[in-house]
Amino acid sequence: MKAYVVGGAVRDELLGLPVQDHDWVVVGATPDEMIERGFRPVGKDFPVFLHPATQEEYALARTERKTAPGYHGFVFHTAPDVKLEDDLVRRDLTINAMARAEDGTIVDPYGGLADLQNRVFRHVSPAFAEDPVRILRLARFAARFPEFRVADETLALMRKMVEHGEVDALVPERVWQEIARGLMERQPSRMLAVLRECGALARIMPELDALWGVPQPALHHPEVDTGAHMMLVIDYAAERGFELPVRFAALMHDLGKGATPSDAWPAHHGHEGVGVRLVTELSKRLRVPNDCRELAVMTAREHGNVSRAQELRPNTIVTLFERCDAFRKPERFAQMLLACECDARGRAGGEPAFRTRPYLQGPLLLHALAAARAVNAGEVAARYVENKEKIPEAIHAARVRAVKDAQHNVRD
Repeated sequence: MKAYVVGGAVRDELLGLPVQDHDWVVVGATPDEMIERGFRPVGKDFPVFLHPATQEEYALARTERKTAPGYHGFVFHTAPDVKLEDDLVRRDLTINAMARAEDGTIVDPYGGLADLQNRVFRHVSPAFAEDPVRILRLARFAARFPEFRVADETLALMRKMVEHGEVDALVPERVWQEIARGLMERQPSRMLAVLRECGALARIMPELDALWGVPQPALHHPEVDTGAHMMLVIDYAAERGFELPVRFAALMHDLGKGATPSDAWPAHHGHEGVGVRLVTELSKRLRVPNDCRELAVMTAREHGNVSRAQELRPNTIVTLFERCDAFRKPERFAQMLLACECDARGRAGGEPAFRTRPYLQGPLLLHALAAARAVNAGEVAARYVENKEKIPEAIHAARVRAVKDAQHNVRD
């Protein structure tokens, strides 16, 4: 029996990156022998065991055979005579198909080390085409390692997979899982670029794919193309280290522009309302978690109003707070302002630079919200015990006055 560290741990170690977890492959053992050595079985589809001391995962070397479309249709085979090379060949990329023996020797039967040094994503074997999740994984790796490029033959294979409908067999939960993980990587725009190059983005998120080639007014968007704007926006969100709901909201905020008739370009009047519908539909289809969906819908609806915050009257500002449920959920409102800041920063060129000039809308609205929330709604309501129908209007008016006073104090 021999055990090898495999996959991402070997890759990251060779790249000089911190290694969080180690996955092991065991060659020459049976499930009974593993149990006799104190390992605890946990695998459902194939034999995986937890080490009795470290609790790291040890999987028996295995081969696999595809039996149905999608990524569930596989039959796995494990036996003591399955070689390490047989196990590694079923992996997705050459940089993930290396192993390290217990004496430190690197086992690299498929050229992973050379591809690692040359910064190339390359599939190990034609078996890559059997699992459509590998397209999403490769795109996610591109976001994590943006300096890597996709090998021409691998990109061609991915395009064939999309053309043959393999991506259409993916379940929504898995698509969202991989997209969400990619959004949290160092440069999420690389994930989008890879998915677009192979045609997968048009299949899994056609509403987003539709943004490329749609122009915007150059005065406010020197980058012009809405898709290019979206790439800048999501990378700024990653640069700032924002959490997933903010990143998803930033990515979705301009979805409505993809539905603007071409004869109206570069204007996009009413795209906010259209965006609300499209974000809602996309989120439902991919089963996006509620916190991400709600923030994205709100950002799509309100980002235009937020951008004009300095022009809004106190009454309009309080109405904005009410529409966003900001009095009950101020933290979510603050998240929306971060997504809107990404929109403002994610633009190329311009004077002064969009990325460095002060973003005043966020602090202004947070200051106004603090003033409005300081109004004692109970005290206001107590004055109208005989006319309860007037209570909402009276509370609204008191909050408007508070916002107006706060604005005056800032100007003074």
